[in-house]
Amino acid sequence: MGHRVLIAAELQRLLEADQLAGLDVTWLPADQPTPSGDYVAIVPLLSRWVGGTELKRLPKLKIVANCAVGHDNVDVVAAEIRGVKVTNTPDVLTDATADLAWALILACARQVVAGCELVKSGTWTGWDPELLLGIELRGRTLGLFGAGRIGQAVGRRAVPFGMRILYTARNPRPEFERATGAVRAELSRLLRESDVLSLHVPSVPETKGIINADTLRQMKPSAILINTARGDLVREEALAQALEQGRLGGAGLDVYTDEPTVHPRLRAAPRTVLLPHIGSATAEARRQMAAIAVANVQAVLRGDPPLTAVFG
Repeated sequence: MGHRVLIAAELQRLLEADQLAGLDVTWLPADQPTPSGDYVAIVPLLSRWVGGTELKRLPKLKIVANCAVGHDNVDVVAAEIRGVKVTNTPDVLTDATADLAWALILACARQVVAGCELVKSGTWTGWDPELLLGIELRGRTLGLFGAGRIGQAVGRRAVPFGMRILYTARNPRPEFERATGAVRAELSRLLRESDVLSLHVPSVPETKGIINADTLRQMKPSAILINTARGDLVREEALAQALEQGRLGGAGLDVYTDEPTVHPRLRAAPRTVLLPHIGSATAEARRQMAAIAVANVQAVLRGDPPLTAVFG
């Protein structure tokens, strides 16, 4: 028998037999609680909480190999206390998520969803010079709240569109600045000057609810908000209210505070493009995410350091 491991059942079709060699796998469906037992590893999705209670049920656990770039669903303090390593899957979803952020930018800027719905409704009456007027991006300012891997990838894609780039980061990004002409700025300037504001920071106490009634009032009434990062960065009711009152040009969201529930007021708000958390949803990215998560498990069980450790 191999090492007993729990792996999210949704990953079963993404993994090859050779990647699972030496593992006695229990496929764990999303609607089932984390079981007790002598499992030495768990590979969860972001939707599964792994905290103190779960860790007590798994006394032999050595690693939580999160199949995501984030790790908000893992109590890393409890894991560290118990000597359980925590890993994630960075890098492989950078391009997929950056592409989707741009899909949202373009969809909002050119009212793509509204146009599609108009044609499908059968009520389109023909070309009109004022029908669904959008904005051109050349000469506009893209604000990146966060300039990690994904934020920078979004910024690099802005160069052919002729956009000016502002970004926030704890430390300067000189290579990114040389490649794109980006300028580091404080959040207040980012809010004030951005025509498109794209969020690319983790969910931590300082960033939760950072887009709220106050910060939305500081944005241009024509600005577009894009969020492919974490849902709880945005106060959804405040965003819906700004859209209803015409104090924001549009919003493109792929993540929400209480997924899969979306605030009803936000679902009904005008000028929105709302997607079901598909930032990394390419076959290539999802296969690589699953492979890296399991490779972290294999490394730790061999006694080697994890490949992509959050800590440990």
